[in-house]
Amino acid sequence: MVEKAAKGGGGGERAAIARRASIVIAGTLSSRALGALRDAVIAATFSLRATDAFFVAFTIPNALRVLLGEGAVSGAFIPVYTEVREKEGPERARLFYARLVGAMVLILASVATAGVIAAPWLVTLYAGGYDAERLDLTVLLTRIVFPYIFLMGLAALGMGALHSEKRFAVPSFAPALLNVALIAAALGASGLMPDVGLPAVAALAIGALVGGVAQVLVQLPVLQKVGLLVRPRLPGGDPYVKKAFGLMVPLLASLGVYQLNILLSRLFASFLAEGSQSFLYYAQRLVEIPQGVFAFAIASAALPTLSVLRAKGDDAAVRETFGYGLRLALFVAIPSTVALAVLAEPTVTVFFGRNSFEPEHVSATAAALVMMAAGIWAVASVRTVVPMFHAYNDTRSPVVASAANLVVFVGTSLSLMNTLGHVGLALANSLAAFVQLVTLLFLLRRRVGPLGLTKVGKNAGRMVLCALPMGLLVYVIAGFGDWSRGGNDPANIGIFLGAIAAGGLCYLILARLLRAPELDDVLGAVMRKLRRR
Repeated sequence: MVEKAAKGGGGGERAAIARRASIVIAGTLSSRALGALRDAVIAATFSLRATDAFFVAFTIPNALRVLLGEGAVSGAFIPVYTEVREKEGPERARLFYARLVGAMVLILASVATAGVIAAPWLVTLYAGGYDAERLDLTVLLTRIVFPYIFLMGLAALGMGALHSEKRFAVPSFAPALLNVALIAAALGASGLMPDVGLPAVAALAIGALVGGVAQVLVQLPVLQKVGLLVRPRLPGGDPYVKKAFGLMVPLLASLGVYQLNILLSRLFASFLAEGSQSFLYYAQRLVEIPQGVFAFAIASAALPTLSVLRAKGDDAAVRETFGYGLRLALFVAIPSTVALAVLAEPTVTVFFGRNSFEPEHVSATAAALVMMAAGIWAVASVRTVVPMFHAYNDTRSPVVASAANLVVFVGTSLSLMNTLGHVGLALANSLAAFVQLVTLLFLLRRRVGPLGLTKVGKNAGRMVLCALPMGLLVYVIAGFGDWSRGGNDPANIGIFLGAIAAGGLCYLILARLLRAPELDDVLGAVMRKLRRR
């Protein structure tokens, strides 16, 4: 009877995760689509020297956003908030949230102020290989954009509160506002910057701040609706706030290792040819479409469920839910790996190949994209595995896995960057992600026992069998394009879209023929949402 109940509950939770994930996917897709348009506008508008400076400047507060915002929220806030609500009720949970917000406001304001002051030293850490002109430009942009960390920390707290209350729509669509602001800044404000004594690219830094404000404001009505639009309060020795920060410290160490990886990647690239930063950034943005849309959606949708099941002591349902989430992530990540590797040059051409972004820039970005695409499935899996540790209040084990990632990345980068340049750094990222995944799975099995990876492996094999013919089909279709004509060529755009449509349809048909259960779950969630509408 207990086993049946667990299975029944697991089935219900699987449906709930698929439903929530579909909401997050819709929101993230809109954000990624606008993000792709944003990057295309930036690539066409600004020189490589300007974008090299902005991408480094934006990376620095963005790294802290991951540390103090989204990472801390998902790893420390949501599990503790869920625990408080389950044990002591919603009013106590609301008080905990108000005190945590109060503490985080002080921390975020202090970090933002320190970042503006310390910008020259921070830029040297990330881009020590830049010449004096690019270094000065990057310092200026960093000082303008650094308060973004304060805004995004507040937005992440709101996102965590809404996710804990299983409200996913607004926090999923809110990041799109940043892209809208950056597009408007590039197209409308960049020409105004010289009139106020700033370089044109400074418009992007200002646009990022406007986008951050918009992401905070859009969440306020929903927070009010669920009773979590709170006035920040001092922690006052709240034991749950202490517990959240206790979980946050090792989590920050784990994320800090990951951010050290990014720092070193930026630093290594700063010693390579001009444009290397931009080539890596654009390639990374493209692989983040499947990673961010689907892996993040599944992880975000699964964490509240994992936390609740763990709080109830239902370890069997936790493992079952975890296995389902991992299979669902791979169902999308494996074909994405194949498709982006095969369509690297057409993808970069259509997205970026116009105006200031010349054919040689397309080739350099495409080469990096092939290497980064090889690691999509591993990164997507890592993002799905980590919430399991968070559900068990274990934020230490991911530190070990992140350290393994760092060691492999540094060793591989130093071995390859002199011969392969920025492409070597891209390959190092993929190899390091694979090692991190293996380490995480090893540590997780030691902690919770069998993970059902045999079933995951069988399903992944089925997905590979579906993805390989799809890859061959899109390769043949892409061969009809003349990609040297650039991304504005109508024939190229039509062939690219046709290859994606045909490849996606091929994969879905083969998945149906091979009876992939993940296809039914995804389509079922979509159909249920359409029926409700």
